[in-house]
Order: sequence, then C-alpha cells, then structure tokens
Amino acid sequence: MLKSVHHIAIICSDYQKSKVFYTQILGCEILAENYREERSSYKLDLMLNGVYCIELFSFPDPPDRVSRPEASGLRHLAFSVENLDGAIAELAGKGVVCEPVRIDEFTGKRFIFFADPDDLPIELVEQ
Repeated sequence: MLKSVHHIAIICSDYQKSKVFYTQILGCEILAENYREERSSYKLDLMLNGVYCIELFSFPDPPDRVSRPEASGLRHLAFSVENLDGAIAELAGKGVVCEPVRIDEFTGKRFIFFADPDDLPIELVEQ
C-alpha cells in the first residue's frame, strides 16, 4: 500500500529563522515559497538532493509543543550522512551545538542529535 514518505510538515514559531536554518545550515533547497493570505501563513516547500521532503509552515502564535522529556508522538527527524565527523564540524562552524556522538546498540552506527530553532530534535546517522 505505502510507497514512500512524501514529506514532513513542520510548523515553526519564527519563519525567517527556521527558513535560514533549514536552507543555509542544513542545505535544503527551496522548491516553492507561498504566502497564504487567508491563513496569515507561509508554506515553504524544501528539497534535499532533488527530493521533495519538508513543508515548513508559519502560523500566527502557534502553541509550544513538548519536546523533552520524551513525549508521545513524532519524536525527531533523522537524516543520513556519509561522514558524521565532517557534518559535526560543518554544523559547529555554523553555530549549531550537537550532542555527543552515540552508537546505536543494535546497528552499531554512529549518530548525533541537535535541535532546530523550535527545539525539534534532529538526528544525523552515519551511513
């Protein structure tokens, strides 16, 4: 029945700050950017390596979402990288603080977490 993940929708509290984070820091490309007057909302369609993956929304005064401690629901976004140490260095150069490297107890793969501007956990997994 399911073929693949189509996209991930993220509602941000500061549209410009999140737009910079996802495009200039994480390197997503803008596919389309639209302002929806009737909702006082932006919708930014983002691609990663030519694949549509994230819809970034702004809404007036969205409520905060509990991120920590671990809460029910969507936990984090995870992206694969070829070189975890290189990715950590690149993020550090852009002012992003990463948690210490961990090793998945089942796969043996190295991974890290850091947060987007709204404290949404983002994971990088070395492939």
